[in-house]
Amino acid sequence: MSDISESTAPASQEAQEHKAAKNIASGLLLAIFGAIAFSGKAIIVKLAYRYGVDAVTLIMYRMLFALPIFAVMAWWATYRQGGGRRAPLTRKDWLGVLGLGFTGYYLASFLDFAGLAYVTASLERLILYLNPTLVLLLGLVMYQRRVAAGQLVGMAISYSGVVLVFGHEITLQGADAAWGALLVFLSAVSYAVYLVYSGELVRRLGALRLVGLATTVACLLCLLQFAVLRPMSAAVVAPEVIWLSLLNATLCTAAPVLMVMMAIERIGASMAAQTGMVGPMSTILMGVLILGEPFTAWVAAGTVLVIAGIFVFSRAAART
Repeated sequence: MSDISESTAPASQEAQEHKAAKNIASGLLLAIFGAIAFSGKAIIVKLAYRYGVDAVTLIMYRMLFALPIFAVMAWWATYRQGGGRRAPLTRKDWLGVLGLGFTGYYLASFLDFAGLAYVTASLERLILYLNPTLVLLLGLVMYQRRVAAGQLVGMAISYSGVVLVFGHEITLQGADAAWGALLVFLSAVSYAVYLVYSGELVRRLGALRLVGLATTVACLLCLLQFAVLRPMSAAVVAPEVIWLSLLNATLCTAAPVLMVMMAIERIGASMAAQTGMVGPMSTILMGVLILGEPFTAWVAAGTVLVIAGIFVFSRAAART
């Protein structure tokens, strides 16, 4: 009897190790594909702008196609996840969902779309990649959270990279590049506000339920914005805009949200964030291959600085 138990124990341990290795491998793949899919959003937006559509109309179509997906996500997280119906939202919860939906998904998305009309996809992605540093700065201002010296060094390296690429673009495009970079930076600030304030609601509602509800709110706000600012005739756009918006809503909006969440479950938030460093590189590569954007030494140097700075920043944050 003891011989049987001794022989099955190593087999059981080997099976567990094999399962853990598969989880890590699948988690890394999900994080990589999620980061690449997120990065593709800028490419699709730049392609759609070639057909004469404006930011208000373009984001309306993106959110129109994404609305059913996020509504189902919110429904499932409320009534099916965990084996039963979750507790109903309180008035305070609804106010939080409305506020986070406005800042994190509506305002951040609209400012990003508007900024992409003036700057390259490469610069847009590098600016948005500064988001962890903005979260730190907001935490410092609002909660007096501790900042490590290594984090400051990482921030300095990253921002110098963005300034390098921005300086090169502004010499080519002038004031348009400055305006576009400002809009994208404000988009990053808006999303950082969402991240800072979402912690309590995530703990109370759960990540999937909060994302589903907040993005549903954002979709409705984008539809309302179009109805207020544009005549219905503005909804008549080139067929290519419709297909690009559908692709944006599914492949570059809903799918990466789910992929990153599944990756975090398998490898943790820290490793998933580190893997997300492929995002800027994939945007630059797709910008060169699909959009024909120039890949200059300025862009290469700026990208290296931004990624290196975020890496230093993340390591220092983990140690802190």
